[in-house]
Amino acid sequence: MRWNLPSTEIPTAWFNVVPHMDAPPEPPLHPATRQPVGPDDLAPLFPMALIGQEVTTEPYVDIPGEVLDVLGLWRPTPLVRAERLEKALGTPARIYYKDESVSPAGSHKPNTAVPQAFYNKAEGTARLATETGAGQWGSALCFASALFGLECKVYMVRASYEQKPYRRVLMETWGGNVVPSPVDDPEHPGSLGTAISDAVRDAGSRTDTHYSLGSVLNHVLLHQTVIGQEAKVQLALAGEERPDVVIGCCGGGSNLGGISLPFVPDQGVRLVAVEPTSCPTLTAGRFEYDFGDTAGFTPLLPMYTLGHDFVPPSIHAGGLRYHGDAPIISALVRSGRMEAVAYPQSKTFEAAVTWARTQGTVPAPETGHAVRAVIDEALAAKEEGKEKVILFNYSGHGLLDLSAYDAYLHGQLLD
Repeated sequence: MRWNLPSTEIPTAWFNVVPHMDAPPEPPLHPATRQPVGPDDLAPLFPMALIGQEVTTEPYVDIPGEVLDVLGLWRPTPLVRAERLEKALGTPARIYYKDESVSPAGSHKPNTAVPQAFYNKAEGTARLATETGAGQWGSALCFASALFGLECKVYMVRASYEQKPYRRVLMETWGGNVVPSPVDDPEHPGSLGTAISDAVRDAGSRTDTHYSLGSVLNHVLLHQTVIGQEAKVQLALAGEERPDVVIGCCGGGSNLGGISLPFVPDQGVRLVAVEPTSCPTLTAGRFEYDFGDTAGFTPLLPMYTLGHDFVPPSIHAGGLRYHGDAPIISALVRSGRMEAVAYPQSKTFEAAVTWARTQGTVPAPETGHAVRAVIDEALAAKEEGKEKVILFNYSGHGLLDLSAYDAYLHGQLLD
């Protein structure tokens, strides 16, 4: 069963979780002075509208009509009940997922790429520079840049650049210029931290260029809240009062924030972040100020971190290979409002294949982390003999990640 909303039901404002938090995240610090950054510090990298969204305490932020017009190409996305998986598991749990794989780029990432491209175009920016891990964010920004007539330079983590050539082709189809990162060390597998350094260095050296980030920052998570807002309406249509647990995979926090932040004010709703054991930021990292990139170009952010010079193994879930996490997500975990779990790569692919053989679609490796946690929650409900409503974000498809499935299916996948 699936619940679809008409395009007129796209949320017209983004939900801001900050007013609902016990305490707002601490401000980012300037990398040189270690003092809180101000708008003038960020202006070389971001348009003023996004800088304003980064610090706003308003409960909602209106979505521009031009952005809604583009989001309407695929939004609202369906809410689907995973009945075949429920039956295969023999669980009394009811499993629902928000299908973000239906976007043009195949993931949740265009939800923020479109407004970022719009605001940059409105301010007169001609070119954007960005990083990408597995390529979902780079694809989304190239798509959005094409619609708003912007050039787009993408620094793709080298391990993913080599593992996922068709992501590069997709970006180039939308007019992007893609290079492997780090640019100055062809033997380095790269990480999101090194790719961010390359992109920030690029944007800082050109007056026609701004930097665009696909996760971590407040305005990115703000844009993604269309997911959870739609899900609330659709769950009501499905006859559910509320979910018992909301689950999302977590690298920097964008898709997790999108599905979970609108539920933060709701008592009794557990929020669960799922990360890889090879990059266990929330489950094994330290909460402290750290740079968002490897080279130390960015402001320092208050977050759980493994250290900005941490280089994770080259797992196939490239979008989860980040040393830090969004300050908002970090604050929620630190306060106890959100939980975090970690899984090895093999367990997530086992779950992803189970999903494919019951529900039919092939999840992205990142999404497979959420599926693993969903299955474990459903099996726990079975063991307890309790009904449970599970909601998760199906953040993207894995049709351009089949080399990873090939490695798993033939016993060549390493944890």
